[in-house]
Amino acid sequence: MPLNAKKKLIAPSILSADFSQLGKEILDVDRAGCDSIHVDVMDGHFVPNLTIGPPVIRWIRKTTKLPLDVHLMIDDPIRYLEAFREAGSDWITVHVEACQDVGKTLAKIRSLEAKVGISLRPKTNVSALEPYLRAVDLILIMTVEPGFGGQEFMPEMLEKVRSLRARFSGLISVDGGINLETGRKAAQEGADIFVAGSAIFKQKDRKSYIDQLRSAIS
Repeated sequence: MPLNAKKKLIAPSILSADFSQLGKEILDVDRAGCDSIHVDVMDGHFVPNLTIGPPVIRWIRKTTKLPLDVHLMIDDPIRYLEAFREAGSDWITVHVEACQDVGKTLAKIRSLEAKVGISLRPKTNVSALEPYLRAVDLILIMTVEPGFGGQEFMPEMLEKVRSLRARFSGLISVDGGINLETGRKAAQEGADIFVAGSAIFKQKDRKSYIDQLRSAIS
């Protein structure tokens, strides 16, 4: 099923995977039936953490044929878009707060023939996205503060999902503290993609959990 299909999609976040066995971890959730792989990229500036770059994404691309949903939590991301696309990113999501020129950055992603995503921090009002609703395929609602995995879901972010669902026809993704309960609540408000990290990767039987999550959000 292509990632642009209008169905509920599950995207395990490798931020919670065992990086010493990353290839094996990705293959495991791939075989367990997820729809895409969510890759968090952090630069230590926009968020207080540092993760991976294009070289690692290039290796991930060799591991799975699933769409790579790459979330850039980096300052001035337009400088690196070509590198991330060439490494194998299918979706590229940038933060409205991190771009010097949001419109130009989104247009650059489109020119690279990747799907275009935009995100915002929990404290940023959804009105910041209003000028760009027709320029993106995906809106990523952070339901925790970006930067670290394993945080608790912020229920007040559900209002953002509800508000955007009323006027945005593309895909709405939720990321942070997603589990069976919070995923179900986000689905009820109109979310389409469910980025789950520790909830999936801590499981011994990931297929069973992904099946349960799919049932909860359907």
